[in-house]
Amino acid sequence: MNRSRKLAYSLGNLAASLTYNAFFTYVNFFYVDTLKLPAGLFALGFTLYTLWNAINDPLAGALSDRTRTRWGRRVPYIALGSLPLAVFFALVWLAPFRGNDPRLFAYFLLIIFLYDGFYTFVMLNLVALFPEMYPSLDERAEVSGYRQVFGLVGLVLGIALPPILYGSFGWEAMALIFGVVSAACLYVSLWGSRERPAFQQDEPLRLKAALLGTLANRSFDSFVASYMLVQYAFSLIMAAIPFYAKYVLRLPEQNTSFLLLATILVAFPMLYVWGRAAIRWGTRTAMLGSMGVLAAALLPFLVVRDFRTALLATSAVGLGLGGLILLTDVLLADIVDEDELKTGVRREGMYFGMSGFLGRLSGVLQTQTINGILLYTGYNARLAVDAQPPAVLDGLRALVSLIPMVALGLGTVALLFYPLHGSRLARVKAEMAAVHARKGARPV
Repeated sequence: MNRSRKLAYSLGNLAASLTYNAFFTYVNFFYVDTLKLPAGLFALGFTLYTLWNAINDPLAGALSDRTRTRWGRRVPYIALGSLPLAVFFALVWLAPFRGNDPRLFAYFLLIIFLYDGFYTFVMLNLVALFPEMYPSLDERAEVSGYRQVFGLVGLVLGIALPPILYGSFGWEAMALIFGVVSAACLYVSLWGSRERPAFQQDEPLRLKAALLGTLANRSFDSFVASYMLVQYAFSLIMAAIPFYAKYVLRLPEQNTSFLLLATILVAFPMLYVWGRAAIRWGTRTAMLGSMGVLAAALLPFLVVRDFRTALLATSAVGLGLGGLILLTDVLLADIVDEDELKTGVRREGMYFGMSGFLGRLSGVLQTQTINGILLYTGYNARLAVDAQPPAVLDGLRALVSLIPMVALGLGTVALLFYPLHGSRLARVKAEMAAVHARKGARPV
């Protein structure tokens, strides 16, 4: 496949990241502060949403794997779901009710359920195409790099642009602009999306067998254990940085954005570096290296005292982050290849769906960790910055350094048990190529 189609396919990740980050960053503020939905009702609705968000990933994956149409297994979901996804994203910010009106809560709950349902089906099928279209490590490293560059652009735009747009033109303008951009990116990605008809000839597994087979896969178990710990560590760092900047460094709030932006900007060129490392030394080795670099980059947060050194420290975080975001999908794609040899079926949907489901648990643990540390150390939001107990500062340093370092260490141990590397991976690739030749699965 030529580079223009690779870039077109990868552009879909901008839509995924743009809508995801805008939603999770601003939906609480919009409904509670702007529309005056009682905070308790928002918390209830978001708890129900989180449960739905967790279970729909494996269900969507299983359904996608079992789909058989003349247009393929994945493409129909992307083609038919992209416009409704953009519409329901926009409707999240176009609520016609305010305040204690019970219809506001009902609207909120219905719209976020519909938005997330379409988001799951579209984005899961988009990423499920990745292992099928790009079977070689070289192509997977290249295309994963493109995808993550677009993902980082979406992250920056999804977090930085909304205040400018809703502050100048209103929430409606932000909703419509982001909706149109996301739909356009997804339909461009369809131009770069191709499926192999031979894979539709396989008899799909039943749901129970698919779930049990996925969880019994040793390669997947070690991968997902490491993945959950890495996700936990990174989300903990990102969520704790605003507290760390305010109370430990005593910086104005706008400087927090610069700290986070420094991490993202450094991660951009590191995508290429870690991609080359994966091609030369293998994906597992490169992933272990990026985890080690990230863990080492967290040590300075124990002693940082001012904005300049904090900026250097958060920049160093990007050195390891680039590898983590690049190589995760590549590792999972290799697991899908090995599973095909065992089951005779391509099951990208189930594997990406289950990893998404289990990855959600790291977000729950991250929230509990931060709130637990703040409660234990005596944090009080009503106190002035310089009136917080000294234990709060120690707790915040631990949240951005020691605790994520421990998580990364445990994640490294888990990945050491990942068996799909070296000669075993080479054997899987060779056997998979032979299987695809028998199926008549031609390169896309």
